[in-house]
Amino acid sequence: MANEFEIKKQICEIGKRIYDRGMVAANDGNISVKLSDNEFLCTPTGVSKGFMTPEYICKVDKDGNVLQANGNFKPSSEIKMHMRVYKCRPDVNSVVHAHPTFATAFAIAGIPLTAPIMPEAVIALGCVPIAEYGTPSTMEIPDAVEKYLPYYDAVLLENHGALSYSVDLLSAYHKMESLEFYAELLYKARQLGGPKELSQEQVQRLYEIRRKFGLPGKHPANLCAELGGKCNGGCHGNCGGKTQSGTVSGADVEKIVAEVTKRILSQQ
Repeated sequence: MANEFEIKKQICEIGKRIYDRGMVAANDGNISVKLSDNEFLCTPTGVSKGFMTPEYICKVDKDGNVLQANGNFKPSSEIKMHMRVYKCRPDVNSVVHAHPTFATAFAIAGIPLTAPIMPEAVIALGCVPIAEYGTPSTMEIPDAVEKYLPYYDAVLLENHGALSYSVDLLSAYHKMESLEFYAELLYKARQLGGPKELSQEQVQRLYEIRRKFGLPGKHPANLCAELGGKCNGGCHGNCGGKTQSGTVSGADVEKIVAEVTKRILSQQ
């Protein structure tokens, strides 16, 4: 495992990537990495993620209290959201929050990313629901995000941005990059008359490929396996993925989560 200084350098590199790709503006966005059950590195508030150096990075405990910070640097005000992810997802070791243009546009429009339009997105990303709006820096956002964490590896934040998380920093960043690419393709396909979505059978075959790869994280393919293949394509299928407009609402996704949870518990 890399030492703390190397991890701080990696955080700065990822911050530069999300800034250079236009996923954040000015001082927006934040990044964190789990060191242990009670130690986390995170980006500071009020600083452009494109111009950070290792000494900018802060260290906090699981409650967000400062363990180490240089000069006037303070942890991101959104650290509460990151801590909720770590609490609910023990498999997660890094969290990335950004405002990628296309993905955030879908979040503002209230459109979750559930349309199965390309194999890579279905296999690697799965579905991306929208967590209800919460005031930044308050507990409203962590509370809104929490119910989606056991089922998804990325979440849109209503009228705010996007959140991705994974087993390590690079993987969490790649989730964000894939999310934005998926959103951009879906947006452009709609301008061309609407996407031609993959069939339920094609989605199920992609789910099987994902399971064979043994990819980490939470995904509709895992839910389908837990339900004995009775999920009809997870949120990509008849459990709520497709409607006449090709999308589902935030309320629909919430119903999917509740129904899947009910089915899993009934099998225990």
